[in-house]
Amino acid sequence: MKYLVTFICLTFFIGTNVSVSAQESIDTSENFLTRSPVYDYTETQLNNTDTIPGFESKLNKLKITGTIYESDGITPAKDVILYIDQADENGNFDLRYTNEKRYVYNRGWIKTDADGTYTFYTYIPGNDRRYNQMQQLFPIVKEPSKEAYEIASFLFEEDPFLTKTCRKRLVKKGDPSRILTPKSVDGLYVVEKDIILNSEDNSTK
Repeated sequence: MKYLVTFICLTFFIGTNVSVSAQESIDTSENFLTRSPVYDYTETQLNNTDTIPGFESKLNKLKITGTIYESDGITPAKDVILYIDQADENGNFDLRYTNEKRYVYNRGWIKTDADGTYTFYTYIPGNDRRYNQMQQLFPIVKEPSKEAYEIASFLFEEDPFLTKTCRKRLVKKGDPSRILTPKSVDGLYVVEKDIILNSEDNSTK
């Protein structure tokens, strides 16, 4: 698996971003090496809050929180695993290896309770100016008894690479809610992003 790096805006919206990750595990099976990173966690350690590695050392610390809803957009979704990974503050993906599997170091997992809420403590990623790469968080969702699937990456309102053309395409696709607008609160950027399962409209409420 690999990331499809965004070279131009059109490629960004057409391409599918697939991240790679791994847990610290003794598993070296073919399934472990090829499966989605959403599965590479220790089940007993999951709760509805996680902190991305590197959070404490970053300047632009970010708290992203919200509720994951069933497809009706009303009922909170229980026992849903949400995985995210991201570039570092320089726009680079810190790629490492565990048991021969490559993974993105700056990543995390949550599992929702009955109220469907989640929180990640992370930071605003940087741009990689070599490839005109936008600031993005890359999410994968795993619902109970269903296969994992990717949802559209989260973008940032103040990203200098989020051009007018890109914004127009988002509006045309009916997907402007992908753009996060964090607010500074006591030295921490805070933003809410709700997610509706099995819906193209992963809307911020």
